[in-house]
Amino acid sequence: MAIQLAPDTTKDLHASIKRFFAEHLDEDIGDLKARLVMEFCLREIGPSIYNKAISDAQKYFHDRVLDLEGSCYEKEFQFWR
Repeated sequence: MAIQLAPDTTKDLHASIKRFFAEHLDEDIGDLKARLVMEFCLREIGPSIYNKAISDAQKYFHDRVLDLEGSCYEKEFQFWR
């Protein structure tokens, strides 16, 4: 599954990449180079970040389900006590 970004996000990333190159590498790059850097990151780095996020979410929900009885348990037949 290719990571798809919203057009506004893509625009903001292009600007951020261009700024990074200008401020940290003293190199002004154009839109084409910024797009190529972004596409490389999305294809090469993005899946690792995406998979880690999914793994973290699965662990979080798994832990919540395991604790469900402890956090949501209510004793029965307590009216007459």
